[in-house]
Amino acid sequence: MREVFIRALSGLLYVAFLLLAIFSLENIYLVLILVFGAMCLFEFLKLVQIKSYLPYLLLIAVTLVFCYYKLFKGVTLVFLAITIMTNLYLIKNLIRPSERYITIAQKYIYLLFYIIGGFMFTILLPSYKGEYTSYLVASVFALIWINDTFAFIVGKSIGKHKLLERISPKKTIEGFLGGLVFSCIASVFIYKFTGLLSIQLWMTVAVVTSVFGTLGDLIQSQLKRQAGVKDSGQLMPGHGGIYDRLDSIIFASPFIYLFLIVLDYVS
Repeated sequence: MREVFIRALSGLLYVAFLLLAIFSLENIYLVLILVFGAMCLFEFLKLVQIKSYLPYLLLIAVTLVFCYYKLFKGVTLVFLAITIMTNLYLIKNLIRPSERYITIAQKYIYLLFYIIGGFMFTILLPSYKGEYTSYLVASVFALIWINDTFAFIVGKSIGKHKLLERISPKKTIEGFLGGLVFSCIASVFIYKFTGLLSIQLWMTVAVVTSVFGTLGDLIQSQLKRQAGVKDSGQLMPGHGGIYDRLDSIIFASPFIYLFLIVLDYVS
């Protein structure tokens, strides 16, 4: 009972801090995500056994150039393209794992585009059209949380068929579908509450968020399994590390950002 209480309390504090930052000012949201990014980077570097201060400098530089000053719009799109390709490669390794040892070069590519790129586009997401829109990013986080919650509930209740047992033995196909369905249902209410996108587009965002959020969770589980650890850290009692909390959003955000900018371009 005490463990459940601590888990619930740490989860509520995390959500409260995040929502407070989202609904205050763009720069406060940027700073909080940057802090989360540094924490997540620390945990990721431990998993892949890199001891260097360079990744932190890269995180700060990328955040300042592309998220704060918003320079080099064309380079941002190139960064997005490489981030997407890196994530697709990680998905390929999830389905058909490579038996080769991960080189130092690969580790730096992962940390620059998968981790830092993921946080970069999480920061840019609410301002993809130029103006900061707090309800947009709050809705995406809500879809992530709803997907995770109902994937767990449905999987625990009726889950029988394993999703990817060698990576995450507890995840089931039924749980994944449950999270997806409830995310789509939630997107209808988000549409009615925010009015930012059409109902069809919100449902598409829900599907993208659910699918790629789940893949992000599985990829992080694969990295933890390779490192021989259960959690990426102990920062959040009952939840693990901050990387454990943000693995879905940092993987899904580049795909959501891509969908939104393409939609904005063609509309």
